[in-house]
Amino acid sequence: MSASTLVLTVLAGLSAASVLFLVASGLSLVFGALRVINMAHGSLYMVAAFLTTAIVKFFSQPTIGFVLALVLAPAAVALIGALIEVLVLRRLYGREHLLQLLATYALVLVFAGGVRIVFGSQNLIVRPPEFLTGGVSLGTLTFPTYKFFLMFAALVVAAGLYVLLYRTTLGRNIRAAVADPELLNASGVNVARLFTTVFMIGAGLAALGGVLISPDQAVGLGMDTDVLVAAFAISVIGGLGSLMGSFVGALIVGLATSFGIMFPQTSRWSLAFIFVLMAVVLMIRPWGLFGRPETS
Repeated sequence: MSASTLVLTVLAGLSAASVLFLVASGLSLVFGALRVINMAHGSLYMVAAFLTTAIVKFFSQPTIGFVLALVLAPAAVALIGALIEVLVLRRLYGREHLLQLLATYALVLVFAGGVRIVFGSQNLIVRPPEFLTGGVSLGTLTFPTYKFFLMFAALVVAAGLYVLLYRTTLGRNIRAAVADPELLNASGVNVARLFTTVFMIGAGLAALGGVLISPDQAVGLGMDTDVLVAAFAISVIGGLGSLMGSFVGALIVGLATSFGIMFPQTSRWSLAFIFVLMAVVLMIRPWGLFGRPETS
């Protein structure tokens, strides 16, 4: 592999990891605090992507439409998340995970059918904002400007999440809920409202990933399953409930996928690499690289 190919492969892996981090961090946050396995997390990502196509089309101007979609789509999906938490998940706290899986998988089918009815079954394309078109010259190489924007956006969101979780009262309560929700409830915190807020944040992160990926790939049915598989792998590798784990896990999965695709001999096995990594981590640290073992 030449040096230029190596650089492009690493950059491609980092840009893929950027969106995966947003989705996986929301999934990990929800499981860490609520102890709910949300199979519909990828569906929220898909809904936001389709909403982005509708918003951009309505305004007929990629830049204005995309900027508005960055605000409107996560807000709308966060509200959908609040309804899911209140109407569905609140009845399942403390129940066995099989019931949670069945309930959230039912939501996957509902969202898939709803998206098909509203937006159709054809793949849709979103043009990137005008100021993010073109490429950046790196010596003899040119890399798309939009992919650099994805990396920058992921770093900004990661910093924002760190501040939220470790520098605010809400973050302190979320971390307490991850550690011991019963004790937090006994201390007088409205845990039900906190859980709704956490789920809305998780849904918003998935939606933000859906908005950001829209100009980078075709928006279509099935994108929810693809991102959910990768997000679960990242959460397992990094450790459920860990922000740092989501960040490092996304880097590992993004780079492993990028390098796997680069070689013709291994491109068909690129997805398998993720599960091999996940199996290795589970054998060494069943709770993930940055996770904590469950306490009884």
